[in-house]
Order: sequence, then C-alpha cells, then structure tokens
Amino acid sequence: MEDIEIEDSIASRLGLGLAAIGRPAYITAGRTKDLGEGAERSVDAMRERAHKLLDAAWWLGIRYVDAARSYGRAEEFLGSWLAAHPGYRDELTIGSKWGYEYTGDWRLDAPQQERKEHSLAMFERQWAETLEALGTEPDVYLVHSLTSDSTALDDGALLDRLRALRESGVRVGFSTSGPAQAAVIERALGLADSPFSAVQSTWNLLEPSVGEALAAANDAKWLVVVKEVLANGRLTSRAAGPGAADGLVSDAAVAAAAALAAEDGQRLDGLAIGAAIAHPWADIVLTGAVTRKQLKQNLEARAPSLDEERLAALAEPAEQYWEARAARPWS
Repeated sequence: MEDIEIEDSIASRLGLGLAAIGRPAYITAGRTKDLGEGAERSVDAMRERAHKLLDAAWWLGIRYVDAARSYGRAEEFLGSWLAAHPGYRDELTIGSKWGYEYTGDWRLDAPQQERKEHSLAMFERQWAETLEALGTEPDVYLVHSLTSDSTALDDGALLDRLRALRESGVRVGFSTSGPAQAAVIERALGLADSPFSAVQSTWNLLEPSVGEALAAANDAKWLVVVKEVLANGRLTSRAAGPGAADGLVSDAAVAAAAALAAEDGQRLDGLAIGAAIAHPWADIVLTGAVTRKQLKQNLEARAPSLDEERLAALAEPAEQYWEARAARPWS
C-alpha cells in the first residue's frame, strides 16, 4: 500500500476509531456484510482484522488511534499490533477512555454490552488495565461519555487524581454524548484548575448542536476530536439507498444529505467527513471504518463546496437524534 498517494491535510486530520473492530457487536449498520458471522467474528479473526486495518491506516498516513476499555479487546488488539511494530509508537498519538467496562462477553446477544461508572476506584482499575493492554501509556486519556448526570465533575478526589495524571504528561479529557453535550463542555471549561484539555464529541450533519461548544474548547487550546461523523452508518450509501441494511432504513434527512453529496460530486460518507474537517476547531475526525476499502474511501473526503446554510438544514432536533440512536440494535 506504500504507493497510495493521500492528500496530507486529510490523512493528518483523520483518526482511526476502534469501537467497531474491537468487539463482535456494535450499533453501526452493515456489520454482517463487513465482518461476516459466527467464526468470522471470533477473537482471533477480529484481532487479525484489526491488525490489517491498523496496517492500512499507518500506510495511508493516519497517526491518531482511538480506543476505550469498553471497546471489547480494542486496547489489547492495538497493544499487540504496537508490539509487532516497535518503531511506530513514537509517531502515533494514542487516545483511550475509561469509565465504561465491556460486559458483552464476546456475544452478540448479550443482555448488556457495557456498564458505566465514573468513580475513582473505576479509574484506578481501568488505568492499570489500559497500561497492561496497550503496553504503553496513552497520550490522551478520556472520561468515557461524560454526561450531565455524571458525578465526575463533582468528585474532588477523582479530579485531583486526574490532575496528577495531567502533571505526569498524559493529556486528560472526556468524551460526550447525548443532547446536552454542549452544556457539559461549557461546565468543564469553567472548572477551576481543570484537569481537562481534550474533548471528544459526537458531531455530524444530522446532529451538529455541539459545534459552538467545540469551537470554545478549541479557543481554550483543547484537543478537539469529532466522533460518529457518519452517524453510526446513517450517513453512508447503505442508508441513502432503497431498502434496509441491518435494520437501517432510508429517511428524509439522509435522502436529503445524499442528494447534496451527489450535487457536490462525492460520496455521502465523503460529504459527512468533509463537512467535519472543514471546521477549523476539529483537530481530529475519527473514522469508524472496519475494512481497508472503507478507510481508503473515507480518505477521499474533501470539504464541501456547498453553502453552509444548506448543510445546516440537514440537522435534526438533538433529542430526536439521540432517541433514535439509543434505539439502535447491537449487531
């Protein structure tokens, strides 16, 4: 893959997220087509897939990799890949997250796939687990899915521990989800002696409500990472076409986005990724690709030539978007 030429500005802004490749079940559409079934999603098979995907990301110029304790064996897969390529670590920025634990037991039909807990005890346990799985310290360590009902911002002992981690040289931050993402970021920005200097949030053409808060975080010199830019598969050709793909049915907003992508002369995923990259506050835009073909296609994205107002008209009410996301099946 060394002969593939990629525009430097795109590759340097994209990161590879391992949420969909570190465990057999996730909420992204099209997993049966992408990953197969049964033995094709065994631990060994998924490890091999993850390693091939990481190889591809490396040769395509991607240098940011995102994992989490709750992403099944994502940290372990990344750690074994790093061990096999000892010369790569210094050129990579590795982000991971704590605060959720994987409870799916490598089953698609598990009654619960993950459990949330933002306690100091959970941090201490998962920090040790992250170090063991990766074989190295992450460069960025995030509280996973900090929402308005989390106790993390009111836990003095936890905040002190996060400040100590910051002082050790690890960039500390949090990820967000839900319709109140902006309010959580605004509160964290106002925290006295904040340990945080990184945020990872969901922003896409259907749910852009956190944009102004991310711009404020960027102004504060925080690292800003955008996740779920393809809306868990909704902003892809599978959702835009007729019929359904793994329970994902075309809807009016997606059809409108597909029409704009065609007018702009690029794939729907390209429009979605390009729209995120076009924002100067987005330092890293994560791709959740699970195949090398998807990864290469994502790197063909470019900033849209369309008016911003036309793109903004695609947005859904945040509560509606997150209600629909919560109802998505694990497959």
